Amino acid sequence: MQGQAATLDVEHLMKVFDKQVVVRDVSFSLKGGELLTLLGPSGSGKTTTMRMIAGFEEPTAGDVRVAGESIVDRPVHKRDIGVVFQQYALFPHLSVFRNLAYPLEMRGLRKAEIARRVERALAMVRLGGFEGRLPRELSGGQQQRVALARAIVFEPRLLLMDEPMGALDKRLRELMQVEIRQLQRELGITTVSVTHDQVEALVMSDLIAVLDGGVLQQLGPPLEVYQKPVNRFVADFLGESNLIDVVHAEARTESQGDVLYCRSGKGLVTLASPSAAANVPWLVVRPENIQIGAGAEALPNQYRASVREVLYVGDLLKYRVETESGLEFNIKALASAGRPWQVGDVTLIGWRTEHCLPIAP
Repeated sequence: MQGQAATLDVEHLMKVFDKQVVVRDVSFSLKGGELLTLLGPSGSGKTTTMRMIAGFEEPTAGDVRVAGESIVDRPVHKRDIGVVFQQYALFPHLSVFRNLAYPLEMRGLRKAEIARRVERALAMVRLGGFEGRLPRELSGGQQQRVALARAIVFEPRLLLMDEPMGALDKRLRELMQVEIRQLQRELGITTVSVTHDQVEALVMSDLIAVLDGGVLQQLGPPLEVYQKPVNRFVADFLGESNLIDVVHAEARTESQGDVLYCRSGKGLVTLASPSAAANVPWLVVRPENIQIGAGAEALPNQYRASVREVLYVGDLLKYRVETESGLEFNIKALASAGRPWQVGDVTLIGWRTEHCLPIAP
């Protein structure tokens, strides 16, 4: 089984419910075989966007094109799209085989072809031999695999997944994220996934589309969206951030090139680049980019700080520190990186200029 690697173009999609705009002018494009995650909090418009692609909701405006052809006027069953729902939507009274055979029967395939495709789909999700079981006889992860197999058994051009790991526990969810991503790559099927889980989006995606209030806030590869958030919402929602309010910013030319000196309300002077961003209201520093203790004295941004809180999170240590000027920072460090700091310790913290980024409201 091999996906047809169809392109997907969503163009200026809009949806209005009872005079309320829930999706506003959303556009993005996927190359064949790419996986895009629609990421955002509840009410951000991500599920409505997916439902318009699937055909479950009619767009108020805009277009959806698969392989260059508009599908907005096609009924759901003629869009050639596989869908994995959050609660799997398996038929409880039908066996695994019958659940997978159903979409093939609806397409008029012969019994021999149905049996062949079901066998192949179950092999792909490592459920060979489970054909005769009922959904209630399966674990949550196995049900999730059956739902995925049913979505791909008829070899659709496009796969949509609505919170596909939402019903699983944390450990199983992490395993399934990797498994589904590997399978999606093997199939080469163009995929759109919906989630509010930031880690899931970072692990699984070629592209992430961050939505809030029905508006596309940022679109890009996971590393780019994480490391270079375009505004405060993206910085806050995707991962953890330290935000510094900028009261005054002044561009200067130093020996190392153009730099931007920013003074916060607490009196802290920090350094960022590029100087073209002299009017930004905030700077953002990710917790893992702040050095604590040894090595901080060599960094251009360095401040004396007291440790206020220490949290042990497996292989990571999380610190909350407060500088002498009253600014608080969250810091992540490897637990294996020297002795852990204790509450009450006073030490240096610091970061490189490239790790302090200006962001817009």
